Amino acid sequence: MSRILSAVAWPYANGPRHIGHVAGFGVPSDIFSRYMRMAGNEVLMVSGTDEHGTPILVLAEQEGASPQELADRYNRVIVEDLTNLGLSYDLFTRTTTRNHYAVVQEMFRTVHKNGYMIEQSTLGAISPSTGRTLPDRYVEGTCPICGYDGARGDQCDNCGNQLDAIDLINPHSRINGETPKFVESTHFFLDLPAFASALEAWLRTRTDWRPNVLNFSLNLIDDLRPRAMSRDIDWGIPVPLPGWEENPNKRLYVWFDAVIGYLSASIEWARRKGDPDAWRPFWNDPEALSYYFMGKDNITFHSQIWPAELLAYDGRGTKGGSPGQFGTLNLPTEVVSSEFLTMEGKQFSSSRGVVIYVRDVLSRYQPDALRYFLSVAGPENQDSDFTWADFKTRTNSELVAGWGNLVNRTASMIAKNFGEIPTPGTLQPVDQGLLATTSAGFGKVGELLGTHRNRAAVSEAMRVVQEANRYISETEPWKLTQDRDRLGTVLHTAAQAVSDANTLLAPFLPHSAQAVHETFGRTGTFSPLPRIDEVTDLDDDSRHYPIITGDYELGRTVAPWRSEQIVPGTPVAKPVPVFTKLDDSIVEEELERLRQA
Repeated sequence: MSRILSAVAWPYANGPRHIGHVAGFGVPSDIFSRYMRMAGNEVLMVSGTDEHGTPILVLAEQEGASPQELADRYNRVIVEDLTNLGLSYDLFTRTTTRNHYAVVQEMFRTVHKNGYMIEQSTLGAISPSTGRTLPDRYVEGTCPICGYDGARGDQCDNCGNQLDAIDLINPHSRINGETPKFVESTHFFLDLPAFASALEAWLRTRTDWRPNVLNFSLNLIDDLRPRAMSRDIDWGIPVPLPGWEENPNKRLYVWFDAVIGYLSASIEWARRKGDPDAWRPFWNDPEALSYYFMGKDNITFHSQIWPAELLAYDGRGTKGGSPGQFGTLNLPTEVVSSEFLTMEGKQFSSSRGVVIYVRDVLSRYQPDALRYFLSVAGPENQDSDFTWADFKTRTNSELVAGWGNLVNRTASMIAKNFGEIPTPGTLQPVDQGLLATTSAGFGKVGELLGTHRNRAAVSEAMRVVQEANRYISETEPWKLTQDRDRLGTVLHTAAQAVSDANTLLAPFLPHSAQAVHETFGRTGTFSPLPRIDEVTDLDDDSRHYPIITGDYELGRTVAPWRSEQIVPGTPVAKPVPVFTKLDDSIVEEELERLRQA
Protein backbone atom coordinates (compact mmCIF):
# COMPACT_ATOMS: atom_id res chain seq x y z
CA MET A 1 0.00 0.00 0.00
CA SER A 2 1.17 3.50 -0.82
CA ARG A 3 -0.03 6.87 0.40
CA ILE A 4 -0.92 9.00 -2.57
CA LEU A 5 -1.71 12.70 -2.65
CA SER A 6 -3.86 13.51 -5.67
CA ALA A 7 -3.50 17.29 -5.96
CA VAL A 8 -5.98 18.70 -8.46
CA ALA A 9 -5.77 22.17 -10.02
CA TRP A 10 -7.97 24.77 -8.35
CA PRO A 11 -10.70 26.12 -10.70
CA TYR A 12 -11.00 29.88 -10.60
CA ALA A 13 -14.28 31.08 -9.09
CA ASN A 14 -15.20 33.74 -11.64
CA GLY A 15 -17.74 31.64 -13.52
CA PRO A 16 -18.90 28.11 -14.26
CA ARG A 17 -16.34 25.67 -15.64
CA HIS A 18 -16.50 24.45 -19.22
CA ILE A 19 -15.64 20.96 -20.45
CA GLY A 20 -12.15 22.07 -21.51
CA HIS A 21 -11.36 22.71 -17.86
CA VAL A 22 -12.49 19.31 -16.58
CA ALA A 23 -10.76 17.59 -19.51
CA GLY A 24 -7.46 18.92 -18.15
CA PHE A 25 -7.73 18.65 -14.38
CA GLY A 26 -10.99 16.97 -13.40
CA VAL A 27 -11.62 13.69 -15.18
CA PRO A 28 -7.95 12.53 -15.41
CA SER A 29 -7.36 13.10 -11.69
CA ASP A 30 -10.57 11.30 -10.74
CA ILE A 31 -9.81 8.27 -12.92
CA PHE A 32 -6.36 8.01 -11.34
CA SER A 33 -7.63 8.46 -7.78
CA ARG A 34 -10.44 5.92 -8.20
CA TYR A 35 -8.07 3.33 -9.63
CA MET A 36 -5.48 3.88 -6.90
CA ARG A 37 -8.13 3.40 -4.20
CA MET A 38 -9.36 0.22 -5.90
CA ALA A 39 -5.75 -1.03 -6.07
CA GLY A 40 -5.49 -0.77 -2.29
CA ASN A 41 -3.69 2.54 -1.82
CA GLU A 42 -4.55 5.26 0.67
CA VAL A 43 -5.51 8.28 -1.45
CA LEU A 44 -6.06 11.89 -0.47
CA MET A 45 -7.65 13.84 -3.35
CA VAL A 46 -7.90 17.58 -2.64
CA SER A 47 -8.67 20.85 -4.37
CA GLY A 48 -11.04 23.80 -4.14
CA THR A 49 -12.02 27.06 -5.75
CA ASP A 50 -9.32 29.71 -6.24
CA GLU A 51 -10.99 32.95 -5.12
CA HIS A 52 -8.45 35.78 -4.93
CA GLY A 53 -6.91 38.00 -7.59
CA THR A 54 -7.94 40.71 -10.01
CA PRO A 55 -10.40 38.84 -12.29
CA ILE A 56 -12.84 38.30 -9.42
CA LEU A 57 -12.34 41.90 -8.28
CA VAL A 58 -13.07 43.27 -11.77
CA LEU A 59 -16.10 41.03 -12.37
CA ALA A 60 -17.51 41.83 -8.93
CA GLU A 61 -17.35 45.55 -9.70
CA GLN A 62 -19.08 44.97 -13.03
CA GLU A 63 -21.88 43.03 -11.35
CA GLY A 64 -22.26 45.36 -8.38
CA ALA A 65 -21.28 42.68 -5.87
CA SER A 66 -18.49 42.30 -3.35
CA PRO A 67 -15.62 39.95 -4.29
CA GLN A 68 -16.70 37.54 -1.55
CA GLU A 69 -20.30 37.51 -2.79
CA LEU A 70 -19.13 36.71 -6.30
CA ALA A 71 -16.78 33.99 -5.07
CA ASP A 72 -19.57 32.49 -2.94
CA ARG A 73 -21.88 32.31 -5.94
CA TYR A 74 -19.47 30.59 -8.29
CA ASN A 75 -17.98 28.39 -5.59
CA ARG A 76 -21.39 26.77 -5.21
CA VAL A 77 -21.90 26.47 -8.97
CA ILE A 78 -18.53 24.76 -9.40
CA VAL A 79 -19.08 22.47 -6.40
CA GLU A 80 -22.41 21.31 -7.83
CA ASP A 81 -20.98 20.73 -11.31
CA LEU A 82 -17.94 18.74 -10.18
CA THR A 83 -20.08 16.65 -7.84
CA ASN A 84 -22.56 15.84 -10.59
CA LEU A 85 -19.67 14.82 -12.84
CA GLY A 86 -18.67 12.33 -10.13
CA LEU A 87 -15.26 13.73 -9.15
CA SER A 88 -14.41 11.87 -5.94
CA TYR A 89 -12.66 14.50 -3.84
CA ASP A 90 -11.85 13.72 -0.24
CA LEU A 91 -12.10 17.47 0.19
CA PHE A 92 -12.92 20.21 -2.28
CA THR A 93 -12.80 23.49 -0.37
CA ARG A 94 -11.87 27.11 -1.17
CA THR A 95 -9.09 29.68 -0.68
CA THR A 96 -11.14 32.14 1.39
CA THR A 97 -11.24 29.91 4.48
CA ARG A 98 -9.49 31.12 7.64
CA ASN A 99 -7.57 27.82 7.66
CA HIS A 100 -6.16 28.60 4.22
CA TYR A 101 -5.19 32.14 5.27
CA ALA A 102 -3.31 30.75 8.30
CA VAL A 103 -1.45 28.10 6.27
CA VAL A 104 -0.44 30.58 3.56
CA GLN A 105 0.83 33.10 6.09
CA GLU A 106 2.83 30.42 7.91
CA MET A 107 4.43 29.43 4.59
CA PHE A 108 5.29 33.06 3.82
CA ARG A 109 6.75 33.79 7.26
CA THR A 110 9.02 30.74 7.15
CA VAL A 111 10.16 31.37 3.57
CA HIS A 112 10.89 34.97 4.57
CA LYS A 113 12.71 33.88 7.74
CA ASN A 114 14.86 31.53 5.65
CA GLY A 115 15.89 34.48 3.49
CA TYR A 116 14.12 33.58 0.25
CA MET A 117 11.59 36.44 0.16
CA ILE A 118 13.52 39.50 -0.96
CA GLU A 119 12.14 43.02 -0.96
CA GLN A 120 12.58 44.84 -4.27
CA SER A 121 11.23 47.87 -6.08
CA THR A 122 9.59 47.19 -9.41
CA LEU A 123 7.65 49.06 -12.06
CA GLY A 124 4.01 48.11 -11.86
CA ALA A 125 1.27 48.80 -14.41
CA ILE A 126 -1.40 51.35 -13.51
CA SER A 127 -4.65 52.06 -15.33
CA PRO A 128 -4.50 55.75 -16.38
CA SER A 129 -8.31 56.05 -16.32
CA THR A 130 -8.90 54.54 -12.84
CA GLY A 131 -5.54 54.90 -11.11
CA ARG A 132 -5.75 51.26 -10.02
CA THR A 133 -3.04 48.65 -10.36
CA LEU A 134 -3.20 46.37 -13.39
CA PRO A 135 -1.86 42.97 -12.32
CA ASP A 136 0.52 41.29 -14.73
CA ARG A 137 -2.09 38.92 -16.13
CA TYR A 138 -4.25 41.86 -17.15
CA VAL A 139 -1.54 43.36 -19.32
CA GLU A 140 -1.02 41.84 -22.76
CA GLY A 141 1.33 42.59 -25.62
CA THR A 142 3.97 41.11 -27.89
CA CYS A 143 6.56 38.82 -26.32
CA PRO A 144 10.03 40.42 -26.61
CA ILE A 145 11.63 36.95 -26.82
CA CYS A 146 9.58 34.99 -29.37
CA GLY A 147 7.37 37.72 -30.88
CA TYR A 148 4.11 36.03 -29.87
CA ASP A 149 1.23 38.54 -29.98
CA GLY A 150 -0.79 37.68 -26.88
CA ALA A 151 1.85 37.30 -24.20
CA ARG A 152 0.83 38.28 -20.67
CA GLY A 153 2.67 40.47 -18.22
CA ASP A 154 3.84 37.49 -16.17
CA GLN A 155 4.73 34.95 -18.84
CA CYS A 156 4.47 34.04 -22.50
CA ASP A 157 2.36 30.93 -23.01
CA ASN A 158 3.96 30.43 -26.40
CA CYS A 159 7.62 30.16 -25.37
CA GLY A 160 7.09 29.67 -21.63
CA ASN A 161 9.47 32.43 -20.53
CA GLN A 162 8.84 34.50 -17.43
CA LEU A 163 8.16 38.16 -18.23
CA ASP A 164 7.45 41.46 -16.54
CA ALA A 165 4.65 43.62 -17.86
CA ILE A 166 7.06 46.41 -18.73
CA ASP A 167 9.00 43.99 -20.99
CA LEU A 168 6.06 43.61 -23.38
CA ILE A 169 6.06 45.34 -26.74
CA ASN A 170 2.96 47.49 -27.22
CA PRO A 171 1.40 46.58 -23.85
CA HIS A 172 -2.31 47.17 -23.34
CA SER A 173 -4.93 46.50 -20.69
CA ARG A 174 -7.14 43.44 -21.18
CA ILE A 175 -9.91 45.30 -19.36
CA ASN A 176 -10.33 48.36 -21.57
CA GLY A 177 -7.48 48.27 -24.10
CA GLU A 178 -5.71 51.39 -22.81
CA THR A 179 -1.92 51.65 -22.61
CA PRO A 180 -0.86 51.25 -18.97
CA LYS A 181 1.31 53.69 -17.06
CA PHE A 182 4.22 52.19 -15.11
CA VAL A 183 5.03 53.40 -11.58
CA GLU A 184 7.47 52.19 -8.97
CA SER A 185 6.20 49.92 -6.17
CA THR A 186 7.86 47.73 -3.53
CA HIS A 187 7.09 44.02 -3.34
CA PHE A 188 8.37 40.71 -2.05
CA PHE A 189 10.03 38.44 -4.61
CA LEU A 190 10.67 34.72 -4.30
CA ASP A 191 14.39 34.25 -4.92
CA LEU A 192 14.09 31.60 -7.63
CA PRO A 193 17.78 31.70 -8.65
CA ALA A 194 18.61 30.41 -5.16
CA PHE A 195 16.94 27.13 -6.14
CA ALA A 196 18.27 26.71 -9.67
CA SER A 197 20.61 23.85 -8.77
CA ALA A 198 18.10 22.13 -6.49
CA LEU A 199 15.29 22.41 -9.04
CA GLU A 200 17.43 21.10 -11.88
CA ALA A 201 18.75 18.21 -9.79
CA TRP A 202 15.20 17.28 -8.80
CA LEU A 203 13.86 17.55 -12.36
CA ARG A 204 16.71 15.36 -13.66
CA THR A 205 15.35 12.55 -11.48
CA ARG A 206 11.82 12.83 -12.96
CA THR A 207 12.56 10.54 -15.90
CA ASP A 208 9.06 9.04 -16.04
CA TRP A 209 7.25 12.37 -16.57
CA ARG A 210 5.53 13.07 -19.85
CA PRO A 211 8.35 14.31 -22.12
CA ASN A 212 6.63 17.58 -23.00
CA VAL A 213 6.22 18.46 -19.30
CA LEU A 214 9.77 17.53 -18.33
CA ASN A 215 11.44 19.26 -21.28
CA PHE A 216 9.38 22.42 -20.80
CA SER A 217 10.25 22.47 -17.10
CA LEU A 218 13.97 21.96 -17.65
CA ASN A 219 14.05 24.75 -20.23
CA LEU A 220 12.73 27.16 -17.59
CA ILE A 221 15.81 26.68 -15.41
CA ASP A 222 17.99 28.78 -17.72
CA ASP A 223 15.89 31.92 -17.19
CA LEU A 224 15.17 31.85 -13.47
CA ARG A 225 14.65 35.30 -11.99
CA PRO A 226 13.15 36.50 -8.71
CA ARG A 227 9.37 36.42 -9.04
CA ALA A 228 6.95 38.83 -7.36
CA MET A 229 4.88 37.21 -4.60
CA SER A 230 2.90 40.26 -3.52
CA ARG A 231 0.61 42.61 -5.43
CA ASP A 232 -0.89 46.10 -5.21
CA ILE A 233 -4.47 44.96 -4.69
CA ASP A 234 -6.97 45.03 -1.86
CA TRP A 235 -8.50 41.56 -2.40
CA GLY A 236 -6.36 38.72 -1.10
CA ILE A 237 -4.38 37.45 1.86
CA PRO A 238 -2.48 40.12 3.86
CA VAL A 239 1.33 39.98 3.90
CA PRO A 240 2.03 38.75 7.47
CA LEU A 241 4.79 41.16 8.41
CA PRO A 242 4.77 44.37 10.47
CA GLY A 243 4.20 47.40 8.28
CA TRP A 244 2.73 45.25 5.52
CA GLU A 245 -0.09 43.46 7.29
CA GLU A 246 -1.84 46.75 8.04
CA ASN A 247 -1.51 48.03 4.46
CA PRO A 248 -4.94 47.60 2.81
CA ASN A 249 -3.50 47.74 -0.70
CA LYS A 250 -0.77 45.09 -0.44
CA ARG A 251 -1.71 41.42 -0.69
CA LEU A 252 0.01 38.14 -1.43
CA TYR A 253 -0.04 37.20 -5.10
CA VAL A 254 -2.96 34.90 -5.88
CA TRP A 255 -0.68 32.26 -7.38
CA PHE A 256 1.44 32.18 -4.23
CA ASP A 257 -1.63 31.43 -2.16
CA ALA A 258 -3.42 29.18 -4.69
CA VAL A 259 -0.73 26.49 -4.94
CA ILE A 260 -0.45 26.40 -1.15
CA GLY A 261 -4.10 25.31 -1.28
CA TYR A 262 -2.96 21.72 -1.80
CA LEU A 263 -1.40 21.81 1.65
CA SER A 264 -4.12 23.87 3.35
CA ALA A 265 -6.86 21.60 1.94
CA SER A 266 -5.01 18.56 3.28
CA ILE A 267 -4.81 20.21 6.71
CA GLU A 268 -8.50 21.16 6.60
CA TRP A 269 -9.40 17.58 5.63
CA ALA A 270 -7.45 16.27 8.64
CA ARG A 271 -9.05 18.76 11.00
CA ARG A 272 -12.54 17.94 9.75
CA LYS A 273 -12.04 14.20 10.32
CA GLY A 274 -10.97 14.87 13.92
CA ASP A 275 -7.31 13.90 13.44
CA PRO A 276 -5.37 17.17 12.97
CA ASP A 277 -2.14 15.39 12.02
CA ALA A 278 -3.68 12.97 9.49
CA TRP A 279 -2.30 15.08 6.63
CA ARG A 280 1.32 14.61 7.67
CA PRO A 281 1.89 11.09 6.25
CA PHE A 282 0.97 12.46 2.81
CA TRP A 283 3.34 15.45 3.07
CA ASN A 284 6.17 14.58 5.49
CA ASP A 285 6.78 10.90 4.74
CA PRO A 286 9.39 10.73 1.93
CA GLU A 287 7.85 7.42 0.79
CA ALA A 288 4.50 9.08 0.06
CA LEU A 289 3.67 9.89 -3.57
CA SER A 290 2.10 13.08 -4.90
CA TYR A 291 0.60 13.73 -8.32
CA TYR A 292 -0.45 17.20 -9.51
CA PHE A 293 -3.07 17.44 -12.26
CA MET A 294 -3.59 20.50 -14.47
CA GLY A 295 -3.67 21.89 -18.01
CA LYS A 296 -0.42 22.73 -19.76
CA ASP A 297 -0.79 26.47 -19.13
CA ASN A 298 -0.09 25.84 -15.44
CA ILE A 299 3.08 23.74 -15.75
CA THR A 300 5.31 26.67 -14.72
CA PHE A 301 3.59 27.06 -11.38
CA HIS A 302 3.72 23.37 -10.54
CA SER A 303 7.17 22.37 -11.77
CA GLN A 304 8.99 25.58 -10.85
CA ILE A 305 7.17 28.04 -8.53
CA TRP A 306 5.51 25.56 -6.15
CA PRO A 307 8.59 23.31 -5.83
CA ALA A 308 10.67 26.43 -5.15
CA GLU A 309 8.22 27.49 -2.42
CA LEU A 310 8.48 24.01 -0.86
CA LEU A 311 12.29 24.09 -1.03
CA ALA A 312 12.29 27.58 0.46
CA TYR A 313 10.05 26.49 3.32
CA ASP A 314 12.30 23.51 4.00
CA GLY A 315 15.46 25.66 3.79
CA ARG A 316 16.87 23.69 0.87
CA GLY A 317 18.20 26.59 -1.21
CA THR A 318 21.62 28.22 -1.40
CA LYS A 319 20.93 30.27 1.75
CA GLY A 320 20.05 27.27 3.90
CA GLY A 321 17.37 27.58 6.56
CA SER A 322 15.07 25.26 8.45
CA PRO A 323 11.43 24.14 8.10
CA GLY A 324 8.63 25.73 10.07
CA GLN A 325 5.83 24.02 11.99
CA PHE A 326 4.72 21.94 8.98
CA GLY A 327 8.06 20.11 8.83
CA THR A 328 9.91 19.03 5.70
CA LEU A 329 7.41 18.96 2.83
CA ASN A 330 7.58 16.56 -0.11
CA LEU A 331 8.25 17.76 -3.64
CA PRO A 332 5.83 16.55 -6.34
CA THR A 333 6.31 13.01 -7.54
CA GLU A 334 4.86 13.96 -10.91
CA VAL A 335 3.29 16.94 -12.62
CA VAL A 336 0.58 15.40 -14.81
CA SER A 337 -0.28 18.01 -17.40
CA SER A 338 -2.84 17.60 -20.16
CA GLU A 339 -2.88 19.51 -23.42
CA PHE A 340 -5.79 21.72 -24.56
CA LEU A 341 -9.27 20.68 -25.65
CA THR A 342 -10.81 22.73 -28.46
CA MET A 343 -14.49 23.02 -29.36
CA GLU A 344 -15.58 22.30 -32.94
CA GLY A 345 -12.10 23.30 -34.12
CA LYS A 346 -11.95 26.55 -32.14
CA GLN A 347 -10.36 27.56 -28.85
CA PHE A 348 -12.78 27.80 -25.94
CA SER A 349 -13.87 31.39 -25.42
CA SER A 350 -16.78 32.33 -23.18
CA SER A 351 -16.82 35.88 -24.53
CA ARG A 352 -17.10 34.63 -28.13
CA GLY A 353 -19.68 31.97 -27.32
CA VAL A 354 -17.33 29.09 -28.17
CA VAL A 355 -18.04 27.19 -24.98
CA ILE A 356 -20.08 24.41 -23.49
CA TYR A 357 -20.37 24.47 -19.72
CA VAL A 358 -20.23 21.31 -17.65
CA ARG A 359 -23.67 21.92 -16.17
CA ASP A 360 -25.24 22.37 -19.60
CA VAL A 361 -23.85 19.04 -20.81
CA LEU A 362 -24.97 17.27 -17.64
CA SER A 363 -28.46 18.76 -17.91
CA ARG A 364 -28.95 17.04 -21.28
CA TYR A 365 -26.66 14.01 -21.27
CA GLN A 366 -25.45 11.30 -18.94
CA PRO A 367 -22.32 12.24 -16.95
CA ASP A 368 -20.59 9.00 -17.91
CA ALA A 369 -21.09 9.80 -21.61
CA LEU A 370 -19.04 12.98 -21.11
CA ARG A 371 -16.48 11.21 -18.91
CA TYR A 372 -16.09 8.49 -21.53
CA PHE A 373 -15.52 10.96 -24.35
CA LEU A 374 -12.94 12.91 -22.34
CA SER A 375 -11.20 9.62 -21.47
CA VAL A 376 -11.05 8.08 -24.90
CA ALA A 377 -10.63 11.25 -26.97
CA GLY A 378 -9.37 13.84 -24.50
CA PRO A 379 -6.19 15.99 -24.67
CA GLU A 380 -3.92 13.58 -22.81
CA ASN A 381 -0.64 14.22 -24.64
CA GLN A 382 -1.73 16.36 -27.55
CA ASP A 383 -4.47 18.89 -28.23
CA SER A 384 -7.78 17.29 -29.15
CA ASP A 385 -11.11 18.54 -30.44
CA PHE A 386 -14.59 18.06 -29.01
CA THR A 387 -17.27 17.85 -31.68
CA TRP A 388 -20.90 17.01 -31.14
CA ALA A 389 -20.81 14.58 -34.04
CA ASP A 390 -17.97 12.61 -32.44
CA PHE A 391 -19.65 12.76 -29.03
CA LYS A 392 -22.85 11.30 -30.49
CA THR A 393 -21.00 8.63 -32.48
CA ARG A 394 -18.84 7.45 -29.59
CA THR A 395 -21.80 7.39 -27.20
CA ASN A 396 -23.95 5.35 -29.57
CA SER A 397 -21.39 3.02 -31.14
CA GLU A 398 -19.14 2.39 -28.14
CA LEU A 399 -21.12 2.97 -24.95
CA VAL A 400 -24.61 1.98 -26.15
CA ALA A 401 -23.92 -0.61 -28.87
CA GLY A 402 -20.76 -1.97 -27.23
CA TRP A 403 -20.75 -1.92 -23.43
CA GLY A 404 -24.45 -1.21 -22.87
CA ASN A 405 -25.49 -3.92 -25.30
CA LEU A 406 -23.28 -6.50 -23.58
CA VAL A 407 -24.76 -5.67 -20.19
CA ASN A 408 -28.35 -5.59 -21.43
CA ARG A 409 -28.41 -8.77 -23.48
CA THR A 410 -26.50 -10.80 -20.90
CA ALA A 411 -28.85 -9.74 -18.09
CA SER A 412 -31.92 -10.17 -20.34
CA MET A 413 -31.04 -13.76 -21.25
CA ILE A 414 -30.27 -14.64 -17.62
CA ALA A 415 -33.54 -13.09 -16.43
CA LYS A 416 -35.56 -14.81 -19.13
CA ASN A 417 -34.04 -18.27 -18.84
CA PHE A 418 -33.08 -18.55 -15.16
CA GLY A 419 -34.12 -15.47 -13.18
CA GLU A 420 -30.83 -15.74 -11.33
CA ILE A 421 -27.11 -16.23 -11.97
CA PRO A 422 -26.93 -19.83 -13.24
CA THR A 423 -24.57 -22.48 -11.93
CA PRO A 424 -21.90 -23.27 -14.53
CA GLY A 425 -21.12 -26.72 -15.81
CA THR A 426 -17.83 -27.83 -17.32
CA LEU A 427 -16.01 -24.93 -18.99
CA GLN A 428 -15.03 -25.40 -22.60
CA PRO A 429 -11.91 -23.80 -24.14
CA VAL A 430 -13.97 -20.90 -25.54
CA ASP A 431 -15.26 -20.13 -22.03
CA GLN A 432 -11.80 -20.39 -20.51
CA GLY A 433 -10.39 -18.16 -23.23
CA LEU A 434 -12.81 -15.32 -22.45
CA LEU A 435 -12.17 -15.52 -18.71
CA ALA A 436 -8.41 -15.50 -19.34
CA THR A 437 -8.87 -12.32 -21.37
CA THR A 438 -10.91 -10.56 -18.68
CA SER A 439 -8.50 -11.69 -15.95
CA ALA A 440 -5.49 -10.38 -17.88
CA GLY A 441 -7.24 -7.04 -18.28
CA PHE A 442 -6.63 -6.12 -14.65
CA GLY A 443 -2.87 -6.10 -15.09
CA LYS A 444 -2.89 -4.39 -18.46
CA VAL A 445 -5.45 -1.70 -17.68
CA GLY A 446 -4.03 -1.16 -14.20
CA GLU A 447 -0.52 -0.54 -15.51
CA LEU A 448 -1.83 2.02 -17.99
CA LEU A 449 -3.93 3.81 -15.36
CA GLY A 450 -1.01 3.94 -12.93
CA THR A 451 1.07 5.76 -15.54
CA HIS A 452 -1.69 8.19 -16.60
CA ARG A 453 -2.28 6.63 -20.02
CA ASN A 454 -6.04 6.85 -19.76
CA ARG A 455 -6.78 6.72 -23.47
CA ALA A 456 -4.94 3.43 -23.86
CA ALA A 457 -6.44 2.12 -20.61
CA VAL A 458 -10.07 2.74 -21.56
CA SER A 459 -9.39 1.34 -25.04
CA GLU A 460 -7.99 -1.84 -23.48
CA ALA A 461 -11.01 -2.15 -21.20
CA MET A 462 -13.32 -1.73 -24.19
CA ARG A 463 -11.33 -4.42 -26.03
CA VAL A 464 -12.34 -6.79 -23.23
CA VAL A 465 -15.95 -5.74 -23.83
CA GLN A 466 -15.56 -6.49 -27.54
CA GLU A 467 -14.19 -9.96 -26.74
CA ALA A 468 -17.18 -10.64 -24.51
CA ASN A 469 -19.59 -9.54 -27.22
CA ARG A 470 -17.76 -11.77 -29.71
CA TYR A 471 -18.05 -14.69 -27.27
CA ILE A 472 -21.82 -14.31 -27.09
CA SER A 473 -22.08 -14.12 -30.87
CA GLU A 474 -19.97 -17.28 -31.24
CA THR A 475 -21.65 -19.36 -28.53
CA GLU A 476 -25.19 -18.27 -29.55
CA PRO A 477 -26.87 -18.90 -26.17
CA TRP A 478 -30.31 -18.24 -27.70
CA LYS A 479 -29.91 -21.56 -29.53
CA LEU A 480 -29.10 -23.50 -26.35
CA THR A 481 -32.52 -23.50 -24.71
CA GLN A 482 -32.71 -27.31 -24.95
CA ASP A 483 -29.29 -27.73 -23.32
CA ARG A 484 -29.79 -26.12 -19.91
CA ASP A 485 -26.35 -27.13 -18.62
CA ARG A 486 -24.50 -25.56 -21.55
CA LEU A 487 -26.79 -22.51 -21.56
CA GLY A 488 -26.12 -21.96 -17.86
CA THR A 489 -22.38 -22.29 -18.42
CA VAL A 490 -22.34 -19.75 -21.26
CA LEU A 491 -24.48 -17.22 -19.43
CA HIS A 492 -22.50 -17.63 -16.21
CA THR A 493 -19.29 -17.06 -18.19
CA ALA A 494 -20.79 -13.99 -19.89
CA ALA A 495 -21.98 -12.61 -16.55
CA GLN A 496 -18.49 -13.08 -15.07
CA ALA A 497 -17.00 -11.22 -18.04
CA VAL A 498 -19.48 -8.38 -17.52
CA SER A 499 -18.54 -8.22 -13.84
CA ASP A 500 -14.83 -8.07 -14.67
CA ALA A 501 -15.33 -5.47 -17.41
CA ASN A 502 -17.43 -3.39 -15.04
CA THR A 503 -14.54 -3.25 -12.59
CA LEU A 504 -12.12 -2.31 -15.37
CA LEU A 505 -14.43 0.53 -16.47
CA ALA A 506 -15.42 1.75 -13.00
CA PRO A 507 -12.72 4.48 -12.76
CA PHE A 508 -14.00 5.95 -16.03
CA LEU A 509 -17.74 5.34 -15.61
CA PRO A 510 -18.60 5.47 -11.89
CA HIS A 511 -22.30 6.22 -12.31
CA SER A 512 -23.02 3.36 -14.71
CA ALA A 513 -20.67 1.01 -12.84
CA GLN A 514 -23.01 1.15 -9.88
CA ALA A 515 -26.02 0.58 -12.17
CA VAL A 516 -24.39 -2.48 -13.77
CA HIS A 517 -23.51 -3.82 -10.33
CA GLU A 518 -27.16 -3.61 -9.31
CA THR A 519 -28.42 -4.99 -12.65
CA PHE A 520 -26.81 -8.32 -11.79
CA GLY A 521 -28.46 -8.49 -8.38
CA ARG A 522 -25.62 -7.19 -6.27
CA THR A 523 -26.20 -4.84 -3.36
CA GLY A 524 -24.16 -2.22 -1.54
CA THR A 525 -21.92 0.47 -2.95
CA PHE A 526 -19.65 -0.65 -5.77
CA SER A 527 -18.57 2.70 -7.19
CA PRO A 528 -18.92 5.54 -4.64
CA LEU A 529 -20.01 8.99 -5.76
CA PRO A 530 -19.10 12.25 -4.03
CA ARG A 531 -21.53 14.31 -2.00
CA ILE A 532 -21.93 17.95 -0.99
CA ASP A 533 -21.80 18.81 2.71
CA GLU A 534 -22.71 22.24 4.04
CA VAL A 535 -20.06 23.17 6.63
CA THR A 536 -19.04 25.99 8.94
CA ASP A 537 -15.58 27.53 8.61
CA LEU A 538 -13.34 25.81 11.17
CA ASP A 539 -12.04 29.16 12.46
CA ASP A 540 -14.94 31.53 11.83
CA ASP A 541 -18.43 30.49 12.95
CA SER A 542 -20.02 33.25 10.87
CA ARG A 543 -18.92 31.73 7.56
CA HIS A 544 -20.56 28.74 5.88
CA TYR A 545 -19.84 27.04 2.57
CA PRO A 546 -20.32 23.77 0.66
CA ILE A 547 -17.57 21.19 0.32
CA ILE A 548 -17.25 18.08 -1.81
CA THR A 549 -16.36 14.95 0.10
CA GLY A 550 -17.24 11.27 0.10
CA ASP A 551 -16.93 7.83 1.64
CA TYR A 552 -14.23 5.87 -0.15
CA GLU A 553 -13.27 2.76 1.80
CA LEU A 554 -11.82 -0.27 0.05
CA GLY A 555 -13.99 -3.35 0.47
CA ARG A 556 -16.94 -1.41 1.90
CA THR A 557 -17.70 1.29 -0.66
CA VAL A 558 -14.81 0.85 -3.09
CA ALA A 559 -14.60 -2.35 -5.15
CA PRO A 560 -11.17 -4.01 -5.19
CA TRP A 561 -9.18 -4.05 -8.42
CA ARG A 562 -9.54 -7.77 -9.11
CA SER A 563 -11.96 -10.30 -10.48
CA GLU A 564 -14.71 -11.00 -7.95
CA GLN A 565 -16.49 -14.29 -8.53
CA ILE A 566 -20.19 -13.94 -9.23
CA VAL A 567 -22.49 -16.02 -7.03
CA PRO A 568 -24.92 -18.51 -8.57
CA GLY A 569 -28.45 -18.01 -7.35
CA THR A 570 -28.22 -14.21 -7.21
CA PRO A 571 -31.56 -12.89 -8.58
CA VAL A 572 -31.39 -11.05 -11.89
CA ALA A 573 -34.45 -9.17 -13.10
CA LYS A 574 -35.22 -7.88 -16.59
CA PRO A 575 -32.81 -4.96 -17.06
CA VAL A 576 -33.32 -1.39 -18.17
CA PRO A 577 -30.78 0.16 -20.57
CA VAL A 578 -27.75 1.60 -18.80
CA PHE A 579 -26.96 4.16 -21.49
CA THR A 580 -29.21 6.45 -23.50
CA LYS A 581 -28.87 6.34 -27.27
CA LEU A 582 -28.53 9.81 -28.79
CA ASP A 583 -30.65 10.88 -31.74
CA ASP A 584 -28.87 12.21 -34.82
CA SER A 585 -30.74 15.49 -34.34
CA ILE A 586 -28.73 16.42 -31.23
CA VAL A 587 -25.73 17.38 -33.38
CA GLU A 588 -27.56 20.11 -35.25
CA GLU A 589 -29.38 21.21 -32.09
CA GLU A 590 -26.11 21.70 -30.23
CA LEU A 591 -24.42 23.44 -33.16
CA GLU A 592 -27.39 25.81 -33.34
CA ARG A 593 -26.93 26.60 -29.63
CA LEU A 594 -23.32 27.50 -30.38
CA ARG A 595 -24.36 29.74 -33.28
CA GLN A 596 -26.88 31.53 -31.09
CA ALA A 597 -24.27 31.99 -28.36
